[in-house]
Amino acid sequence: MDLGLKDRVYIVTGATRGLGNATARALTADGAKVIISGRDEKGAAEAAAELGPDAVGVAADNADPSAAQRLVDTATERFGALDGILISVGGPAPGLLADNTDDQWQTAFESVFLGAVRLARTAAATLGEGGVIGFVLSGSVHEPIAGLTISNGLRPGLAGFAKSLADELGPRGIRVIGVLPALIDTDRVRELDALSGDAEAARTAKEARIPLRRYGTPEEFGKTAAFLLSPAASYLTGIMVPVDGGSRHGF
Repeated sequence: MDLGLKDRVYIVTGATRGLGNATARALTADGAKVIISGRDEKGAAEAAAELGPDAVGVAADNADPSAAQRLVDTATERFGALDGILISVGGPAPGLLADNTDDQWQTAFESVFLGAVRLARTAAATLGEGGVIGFVLSGSVHEPIAGLTISNGLRPGLAGFAKSLADELGPRGIRVIGVLPALIDTDRVRELDALSGDAEAARTAKEARIPLRRYGTPEEFGKTAAFLLSPAASYLTGIMVPVDGGSRHGF
């Protein structure tokens, strides 16, 4: 199936590793050009080099007010266009109500929520008809996840923002989608499993509750996200797509 990605230009934030990197790999494998960002300049450059000549790495923190415009400017200056953006950011600090400090909440709000809003707003000002804005969110949009109180507080609000944005930008031909990973085999999920004191036992118990009985792979997530960002998904907007092996029990 031709996704129509050849020579289209995307920004993928948080793409030096994990889900963002897997999506950037899927996009470039189908002929897209990508600007990838990460907080560390060396890491961003190395990740881009691994993707090949159609990738450019930029050191940018989503919480930095100047990051959004720098990324958009890099895309238009380097590749002459911008067709879409996938806004991905590392998960906020884990913990229960009594564990998380004001500073942790504030840091998470700046990067996970306000940074994403700023990136979407800046991209929307440049995107034309056929453009797309994607958000990497979480299964916590629908069902709270034990031990991730900050994520449970912020992700649903960002999903609501994305839905509003889809209504607002739809008349301009710009789509907005959310991708909801659950247990994908990334460094972040492995770190969370390790907090239990027995990472292997935690994973086994969680896999037993997933209908497909396993964690997903970053590649499986990346291919799904690449499809949703592509012209092949041109009539999909305002949706939240779970990539969770059937973990969500509701419709």
